[in-house]
Amino acid sequence: MSELADKRCAPCEGGVEPMDRDTADARLGQLSSRWSISGDGKALAGEFGFKNYYQTTAFVNAVAWIAHREDHHPDIEFGYKNCRIHYTTHAIGGLSENDFICAAKVDRLLEE
Repeated sequence: MSELADKRCAPCEGGVEPMDRDTADARLGQLSSRWSISGDGKALAGEFGFKNYYQTTAFVNAVAWIAHREDHHPDIEFGYKNCRIHYTTHAIGGLSENDFICAAKVDRLLEE
């Protein structure tokens, strides 16, 4: 789906500017339609639906594994049949390529 999913996250300790909105919108075009950028352009959110609790928790655990492997951790909210994932790069107060790399890896989990 996206070459972003083949990349690895780079450590971000700050000292760089967050991604501008035009660049973020271009990166968004490389993700599935499940993803959107917040109105202020500082976060990326994905909405996911499943058939049951087992599928939802399996997905959440897979996302947690991606976060651990990439050392880039989202906020995750989930219920019985749904999950919402929020990515932002806290060290820079906005979006970085790491957010889009992880989102693309999440998309890859759901490819058929």
